[in-house]
Order: sequence, then C-alpha cells, then structure tokens
Amino acid sequence: MTSTSTPAAAHRVVSREDWLQARISLLAEEKELTRRRDALARKVRDLPWVKIERQYTFDAPTGKQSLADLFGPHSQLIVYHFMFDPTWSQGCKSCSFVADHYDGIIVHLAHRDISFVTISQAPLEKLERFRTRMGWTFPWVSAAHTDFNRDFGVSFTDQELADDKTVYNFNRQPYPIRELPGVSVFAKDDRDIYHTYSTYARGLDKFLAAYQYMDITPKGRDEAHTPGMGWLRHHDRYDDPSFVDPWAEKPGVTGPLPR
Repeated sequence: MTSTSTPAAAHRVVSREDWLQARISLLAEEKELTRRRDALARKVRDLPWVKIERQYTFDAPTGKQSLADLFGPHSQLIVYHFMFDPTWSQGCKSCSFVADHYDGIIVHLAHRDISFVTISQAPLEKLERFRTRMGWTFPWVSAAHTDFNRDFGVSFTDQELADDKTVYNFNRQPYPIRELPGVSVFAKDDRDIYHTYSTYARGLDKFLAAYQYMDITPKGRDEAHTPGMGWLRHHDRYDDPSFVDPWAEKPGVTGPLPR
C-alpha cells in the first residue's frame, strides 16, 4: 500500500518543555477514561443473565457438539460470531482482522476459566479450508444446522434485510448483508447455561488492538478516503488487485440484490 508523509508544517511544533506540559495534561484525561472504562466493565459484569432454554448442536471437526460442549472444562464461554455465509467463497475481511487478534490469546483466556470459540453459518468444510489458508488455530464450529446465530442477532434472510422492522445491535436496522459480526458471552453452572452479554458493530472496536496502535499515531486510522474499512484486506490478500468482499461476489447469490 502506498504511504504518504506526515509534514511537520501541518502540525504544531513546540519545545520539549511545552510538549511535556501538554502531555501531562492529556495524561489526566487518559486516566479518567481508564477509570470510566473500568466502571463500565463492572456494569457489563453486573448485567442480569438469561437462562438458555433452547438446545443448539454445532458441526465441529471432532463431530457434533452442544453449546455446553463448547465450554470444555471452563465455566465461561466467549463466542465470536464470524461473518461467513454458506454462499461465500471466503470469510469476511473485517472478521478476519478481528480473528488475527484473538488467534494467539486462546491459551491465555483458558487460564482465566474462559473458553473462546468462533461460530459461523458456512459449512464446516469451508471453515476448515479458510482457517488453513489463514494459518489460524482457534476452535471454529459451524451453525449451519441450528438457529444459534439467528437467535443471537447476527444472521438474516434476504426478506428480513428488506424489512424495516428487522433489528441488529439492539436498536438499529442491519446492514444489507446476511451475516453480521458480534460477540456473545455465556456462563455455565452444574445444570444450566446463561447468556450474560453481547455486543455488535462498533462495540467490537475495543477488541482490535491494531486500531488502538493506529489511534496514537499522527495520522490515526487514516480512513477518510477508504470508508467502511475499505483499505482492509485478508492478511494474505493485500497484493491482490481483484479483491472483492465475499458478499458482493455474485449479487443475488452471495447477497441480496441492491434495493
């Protein structure tokens, strides 16, 4: 990707002493944001829980697995709802960006009593091919024969996408894409499973460490000319000039026709 310079003439340049004064002032705001973030995290943990009444069965490399099976030996489960429609040739680039971040932390989460599993609508064979291509090792199961992703608000029919009453992210209409991203969290005791939290859309932003690094650079995310993460590619496709988002490969097949 072509890079451009960041001219000092376009920004304020001061002495080290003036910079330090400005930096200390900003530090106070950063500390306040940290305290607010910690307080918000406590509110997330304090949310009421909902008992899971339905039975869900997923296709895994080892065979059929229930939602309870996905916990493994742990009492907590994080699910990443990865956008991968059965008609697509590959998974979503944005979800792949997220997956690049969490692939290496599964072992660390396990030492905090947390299982982390990725779930998509595409059949297991497609998921396994794509995972091999991308070099990932995280657990990935298919919800092709269950309503799990529909029940947790990330999978839609073309008819639902055309309906103004359809909701994604609790209070807004979905993008015109059959599969959308999200994270859902569950807890398990000796008898039951509970849904404790879900987040979608920009709520996933905090899981992208790459963006946090971009945010501290002079250019920031630098997306003004590439809206909607238009600059992003799968990590093995940045040199592919023919790249097309999977839902746009065959309009009317991989996604609904434009309204």
